[in-house]
Amino acid sequence: MPAWVLLLALAAIVAYLVPAFGARRMADTHTRLALRAAWGLHLATVATGLMVEPARFGFAPALSMTAWLMLTVYAIEQQLYPKMRAVGVLSVLGALTVLLSLLFPGTPLAVQASAWLPLHLALGIASYGLCTAAVVHAGLMSRAERRMRSASDDESGMPLLMLERLTFRFVTASFVLLTATLLAGWIFGDSLYGRTWAWDHKTVLSLLAWVAFAMLLIGRSRFGWRGRHAVHLIYAGAALLLLAYAGSRFVLEVVMLGHPS
Repeated sequence: MPAWVLLLALAAIVAYLVPAFGARRMADTHTRLALRAAWGLHLATVATGLMVEPARFGFAPALSMTAWLMLTVYAIEQQLYPKMRAVGVLSVLGALTVLLSLLFPGTPLAVQASAWLPLHLALGIASYGLCTAAVVHAGLMSRAERRMRSASDDESGMPLLMLERLTFRFVTASFVLLTATLLAGWIFGDSLYGRTWAWDHKTVLSLLAWVAFAMLLIGRSRFGWRGRHAVHLIYAGAALLLLAYAGSRFVLEVVMLGHPS
């Protein structure tokens, strides 16, 4: 790995740690500037990972891209909903994923890879990112519900109903993109991976995540599911989706690497 790539990743990690641990002592303007600097450095690390020779990809770069996309969503939301407060957890998430991608840069991408592969990966990463956004909003929704039940007067958060609407919008968007990703894998599987649809761990876990999100959206539409029941399904679907690609790639790139048998 070139030294400048290493320095860029370390700069991104340090930039994330500033708002992660100093947000409560910093003015909002300074916090936003620090987070934007970290966001820009993070983007640069993602781009260099794909532009260096040979380009590499794996579970850690996928998680890094997911975290970056989540931070992009958060930056947009901050402009629309200034009361949104998730700087600490997202900054820690960004720093951890950059560190992971530094330690585990993945495997080289095949030169003869299908032209459909970038689209397939982009759909999958976008689904991951929006699913992560749904998880973060579900956590904020649970926190807002607890504060409401305890009659906590805290103006730093958003109204519960607004968080609920945003959460399900992200679930819906993630579900649509996950559907497109699965369809692309089914239709172009032979071109993408040199084989037709296969019932491997990644496929089965992705389908189970799809089923979880489908049940949640149908349950909300038909039966008004909300609250803890809905949040638990979001967490379950997100966990299955995380295991589907990142988990399976982690096993191949890290666990099986030391156990070739």
